[in-house]
Amino acid sequence: MNKETVLALENITRTFEQGGETLHILRGVNVSIQRGEIVALLGPSGCGKTTLLQIAGLLEKPTAGRVIIGGKAVTDASDQARTALRRTGIGFVYQFHHLLPDFTALENLLLPQYVAGADRLAAKQRALELLELVGLAGRAKHYPSQLSGGEQQRVAIARGLVNKPALLLADEPTGNLDPHTSEDVFKILVQTIRSQHIGALIVTHNHELAAKMDRVLQLKDGVIPA
Repeated sequence: MNKETVLALENITRTFEQGGETLHILRGVNVSIQRGEIVALLGPSGCGKTTLLQIAGLLEKPTAGRVIIGGKAVTDASDQARTALRRTGIGFVYQFHHLLPDFTALENLLLPQYVAGADRLAAKQRALELLELVGLAGRAKHYPSQLSGGEQQRVAIARGLVNKPALLLADEPTGNLDPHTSEDVFKILVQTIRSQHIGALIVTHNHELAAKMDRVLQLKDGVIPA
């Protein structure tokens, strides 16, 4: 049985104009992620990893190339269509959790579902299921300020998956944590991704964590060598 390709980036280039000069950030990058596959993206600071992730997440358009998500070319999709796809088809986890401080862990997972039009009872069931999956069932009514850094990031992971995306994009998801907490959160991240059977592209500087993923891509000088 053929695996489902949840993300394909074809010959992606990205240039910026600065001070009358053209900066070439990405120079024909090709990436393919299958459902159920966890892929690490490594590279030196400033090499374009975050730019590539933003293009994959439809937050930024490439200068040239194609973005294909779930088998559909979406590079030139309307802003409305891109927003709708980000809302339900793509999950995001960032280095900083970005939880809403005035809402509980449970409420932080309910809000994205309400925005996507989910039934309230189903949304609560899904939120509690994910909080249990990341080991925080007993912390559902706690506010972010009442949670440790690792717990906050686990809530952020659950939030990134709450609308059942086929693709998860993570930018240094454990980069703001101490080494011990980072390893614990990473294990939970991988376990949660695998249990939901989605594809994931994870930007990291941590070579040890990258080695535990299914594949490692190296971005250097704007390209990923074949």
